[in-house]
Amino acid sequence: MPDIKQITQKIKQFRDERDWKQFHNHKDVALSLVLEATEVLEHFQWKSLAEVETHGAECKDEIADELADVAMFLFELADNLEIDLLAAIDVKMKKNALKYPIEKSKGKHTKYNKL
Repeated sequence: MPDIKQITQKIKQFRDERDWKQFHNHKDVALSLVLEATEVLEHFQWKSLAEVETHGAECKDEIADELADVAMFLFELADNLEIDLLAAIDVKMKKNALKYPIEKSKGKHTKYNKL
């Protein structure tokens, strides 16, 4: 399986072959990331929990396409900002572990400042 750097390189190659880098500034890539995330959300809007389960199974390929769009913009933005995404995830997970200790947060959806 390719790693994030290899995938990011493919994304940049695709972008650069089309001379799209001129349009891929931080603001517009971040905006595109959010817009694509809303397309994921659109699959589940107005559905009951049961409908969400059924729709998720029936439309898995379409949802996968939208998730791929989100990931591509995420990887590109991280690269453009020179952020090591794997290192950033590791740091954030450590911060989350401090904010949400198991003994206080297990089985709860409460925000950290209300635990």
